[in-house]
Amino acid sequence: MNTDYRKRFWLTVAVVAALGGLWAARGWLDNVAIKKMAVPPQSAVKGAPDRERKILYWTDTMIPGYRAEGPGKSPMGMDLTPVYEDEAEGGVKINAATEQSMGVRIAPVETRVLSRAVRAAGSVAYDETRVANIQSKTAGWIEHLYVNSTGQRVKKGDYLLEIYSPDLVATEEEFLLAARNRDAIKGSPAAEVAKRGQEMYEAAKKRLEYLDVPGHQIHDMEMKKQVFKTLHIHSPFDGVVVQKMVTEGMQVSPGMTLYTVADLSKVWVLAEVYEYELHGVHNGAPVKMTLEAYPGKTFNGAVTYIYPFLEKETRTVKVRIEFDNPRGELKPDMYARVEILAGAERKGLAVPKEAVIRGGKRDMVIVASGGSRYAPRQVKLGIESEGYFEALEGLTEGEKVVTSAQFLIDSESSLKEAAQKMLAGDQPSADGGEHAVSAVPKAKAKKKSAPTHETSGHIAGGDADMKDMDMGGMKMDDGGPHHNHGGH
Repeated sequence: MNTDYRKRFWLTVAVVAALGGLWAARGWLDNVAIKKMAVPPQSAVKGAPDRERKILYWTDTMIPGYRAEGPGKSPMGMDLTPVYEDEAEGGVKINAATEQSMGVRIAPVETRVLSRAVRAAGSVAYDETRVANIQSKTAGWIEHLYVNSTGQRVKKGDYLLEIYSPDLVATEEEFLLAARNRDAIKGSPAAEVAKRGQEMYEAAKKRLEYLDVPGHQIHDMEMKKQVFKTLHIHSPFDGVVVQKMVTEGMQVSPGMTLYTVADLSKVWVLAEVYEYELHGVHNGAPVKMTLEAYPGKTFNGAVTYIYPFLEKETRTVKVRIEFDNPRGELKPDMYARVEILAGAERKGLAVPKEAVIRGGKRDMVIVASGGSRYAPRQVKLGIESEGYFEALEGLTEGEKVVTSAQFLIDSESSLKEAAQKMLAGDQPSADGGEHAVSAVPKAKAKKKSAPTHETSGHIAGGDADMKDMDMGGMKMDDGGPHHNHGGH
């Protein structure tokens, strides 16, 4: 039993000794590898069998803007990563698994037919040229109503009502007397007498016309040679009674409105356009309109008038748009959304609207350059058209842009901050404006004289000087040797 125990004991000691030797050899190899990595900046490194890739600087991907001239450890204790000359255009590289999990989507920059559209809210209104107020021009009483309800449709010439007026009856009698006198002296040898009789007849007839007595009723009166107790009033055009102010038996006075009739075969839409969007809006500009009452349906019209004054409270200008309304679908006071084509259609380079990151002084897109690399790029935009922006500068046809860049927003700190730093080259902007980015100190790799501390085979301390390093608002004070306590 003792013999077996001794054998197991010495076997265990041998295994532990072998493992210790292997662990020590690994530490020695790591030190040798680090020394071999400590090459001067701008050194050539074999990146491919057929060409050499040149290292520009070393960085820590966890610290935006951090650069070092040589390899070593970052202030966070991470191994520095080389940045090669062909990767120096900026941007980030995302592995395929992350791309898939974050749902990265890209779209091409392509040539499209573009047109500037102004969107505005408005309401349907009556065509003011097709509205009539029917009023009484004499005192009297309503004997009969042919149109007795608001909203009733009428046609041009339809009877609206009959009115009895003593003044109208007296004028009728004068007309009939003038007609008899004219006929009596028509064959008189005195031409002057016949002329006077004709003039009196014409004057009496004109008074009836001025009182809105219809021509056919005047003709019937003359043919039948009798006075009618009531006279009727006709509708001036096809339309709808939008106001009815009288009832049967009601007494009316001169100037009183009896009906309001509107022709709704054409309607206006009064849209409110903000003053900064008014440029390009002109008479004759085509308009598309949608209404909540008819989902999915579009009505086509045109701008007919731009009002010559500004609404002070809303800073908008009224724009009148005319629409045909043969079926009566467009009803006054309906809420409308309009899209005014404020410029001629033209072809241009277009980028999807969701791919653009709007800024106060500049606009950017994230360009997918292939190989899972993405880089921000400043662009100059033109008009907006149906979900696209016109790309005036910064992009070429066929390039790919990211349309779902949420994964970049949380990368490092935020997309805008990272993009500004990459675009500004980690230097403050020339104008010192709102996009100025504070320069991040570049840490030089210095070889320390103090021995490297090792704990359980892990190299601690590193080669980078971490003293009072400012990392985007976080200071790391190197108060002494940094030991890795994870192995104790």
